[in-house]
Amino acid sequence: MKVLMVCSGGFSSTIIVNAIKKEADKQGLDIEITACGTPDFAEVIEQFNPKVAIVAPQVKHRFAHFKEEADKHNIPVEQIPLNAYTPLGAPKIINELIKKYMD
Repeated sequence: MKVLMVCSGGFSSTIIVNAIKKEADKQGLDIEITACGTPDFAEVIEQFNPKVAIVAPQVKHRFAHFKEEADKHNIPVEQIPLNAYTPLGAPKIINELIKKYMD
């Protein structure tokens, strides 16, 4: 499953993406995840073609914009809960993705 995480483009997103990759490997899941900054969302969602886009807490105020763009490609968008936006929250993020989007 391909997942796109949109954030403000800072250091924290790299930490979270790496934690999700590590947890996916640990669980034997085929999850490919990449992150992009807010200005690049429209371009990256089109090129990467994820199954779902997830929105980091620090850019949740732009959620409607991300949803509008993702809707053009029939891609659902989810907000990452603030309490899951840590390296220790990777299992919670993955479990939510599995419940909703894993075939």
